Amino acid sequence: MTEQRITLKIENNIAIVNLNRADKHNAIDMAMFHALDKVSKKLSKNKAIRAVFLSGNGEDFCSGLDVKSVLKAKSNILQLLFKFIPGNSNLAQRVSTNWRKIPVPVVAIIQGRCWGGGLQIALGADFRITTPDASLSIMEAKWGLIPDMGANLALRELVNIDIAKHLAMTGEIINAQQALKYGLITQVSNDPYQAALRLIEPVIERSPDSVAAVKKLYNNNWHKKSWHMLAKESLYQIKVILGKNQQRAVKKQLSPEHAKDFDNRQNW
Repeated sequence: MTEQRITLKIENNIAIVNLNRADKHNAIDMAMFHALDKVSKKLSKNKAIRAVFLSGNGEDFCSGLDVKSVLKAKSNILQLLFKFIPGNSNLAQRVSTNWRKIPVPVVAIIQGRCWGGGLQIALGADFRITTPDASLSIMEAKWGLIPDMGANLALRELVNIDIAKHLAMTGEIINAQQALKYGLITQVSNDPYQAALRLIEPVIERSPDSVAAVKKLYNNNWHKKSWHMLAKESLYQIKVILGKNQQRAVKKQLSPEHAKDFDNRQNW
């Protein structure tokens, strides 16, 4: 599948999504907002994929919002910010939050600049691997704005509140090693694509239902009260046990020579 702003290919059950605007450093215009929203929703319904790799073509992952393009029409702002229910994600937020809803590990593979909206997109992934020369910034402060593309959900999970405040208040550009120290990224690698493959290889060997359940359990309940987390883990465990893949996982451990491949995952 190819769209003007996004390319998608699936290899060995890994969906590879590329931001495809290299001549503009993958800056996000309205077409890219809509393309990201569309492709992430499509992937969330694909029960056969086992992982998603999210990357950007060219020298930069994403340099941020294409301000000139987006602000040329007031209707664009309405499209981005409008929502029927305040607690739901609008279009601007879905380019980050949609990745959190896909029931497989999502890995952002980052090179060059990952600024503003680019970092908001990457923070929606489960893991982030950068090249040594990558730079990251919550850059909205430079435009007199607050970060409002949904990545605050991930930011509160990853870094201490004082670090989050400093980055969001200043728009400071940090390097990969600083980002690793803060907890914004998972690892630094000279070959982030191969590092991503090594990261998800042992995950793919597990039941797609247990992987999906863990992602949903942690993303949706990490900061909720203890009783809520306990209730959800019991509920999800029952659903996992009732599925065929849990039985096949046991078989793979006890009698691997007779074990069948996992089925596509359940609805999560």
